[in-house]
Amino acid sequence: MIKAFVVDNERLHAVDNLLANKERVVWADLLEPTKEEEATIENWIGVGIPTREEMQEIEISSRLYIENGAFFMTATLPAHADGDRPVMSPVTFVLSQNRLITVRYHEPRAFHTFPMRAEKADIGCTNGETILVALLEAIVDRLADVLERAGSEVIEISHDIFHPAEKKASKRDLGFQIILRRIGRKEDLVSNIQDSLLSLQRLSGFFGQVMVSRKNDKDLRARVKTLSRDVSSLSDHASFLSQKITFLLDATLGMINIEQNAIIKIVSVAAVVFLPPTLVASVYGMNFDVMPELKWLLGYPFALALMVVSAVLPFWYFKRRGWL
Repeated sequence: MIKAFVVDNERLHAVDNLLANKERVVWADLLEPTKEEEATIENWIGVGIPTREEMQEIEISSRLYIENGAFFMTATLPAHADGDRPVMSPVTFVLSQNRLITVRYHEPRAFHTFPMRAEKADIGCTNGETILVALLEAIVDRLADVLERAGSEVIEISHDIFHPAEKKASKRDLGFQIILRRIGRKEDLVSNIQDSLLSLQRLSGFFGQVMVSRKNDKDLRARVKTLSRDVSSLSDHASFLSQKITFLLDATLGMINIEQNAIIKIVSVAAVVFLPPTLVASVYGMNFDVMPELKWLLGYPFALALMVVSAVLPFWYFKRRGWL
């Protein structure tokens, strides 16, 4: 599918037919394009666009390059990032003859919200370069929102681990298995955002060099520099969240180890406490002909009392030493 946009008073407006308005179109957005749609765009801009397999290559030379005067930039962006399992897929931005072409196979939210905002508000969209900068700004804002939500949820997990009484949660909610799953989901989310920010960091650096080489508007170059700094600061924040998640994981595993040690200690103490009574019972359970206590009137109460005393004495000793 091809979505085509034209500029009217520095605002974007969608048009139905690309070929009928090809002289005015400044942005063509390709969503899961067919071979025919790819051929239409290639004939329009005079340069080939990358295939899906080429977009997924991770080499910088395959993601950031210049071909026949057109600038190709690919970044990995998340879609459906409101949950913990975003869909990560590359998006390619092509600048050719002051026109922007985007190629994607998923739907990041910025590609839905940005055209509506650019249609209602004057955000300085005049050509492909200004549209690309504004679109990248919207993408970075979206990633910032995702990181902010992830940070809030990491703080909530931290409260559940270290302040369970304040949450008044059920035992099921405070189960270490559930907490470990929550930590794992947040780590997956943050690592995906880090991957996206890394690709955007490379893209913004390449785009900044393009702006310098083409001696474009100073305001536009300043926006690209600000964009690059924003991406860098978000990357630092994502690294901080990743370190905090690692700390929470270590703390949870430590608490699991402490709980297991406490259980083993209780079992060990119980075994030691019941060992002497078992020994006494074993002695008087022997079938010898000559055992004086067998004919003793107080033999049975004596054996019971001896077993109780032999169990109480180890328990009292452990209690006094602070082992219980």
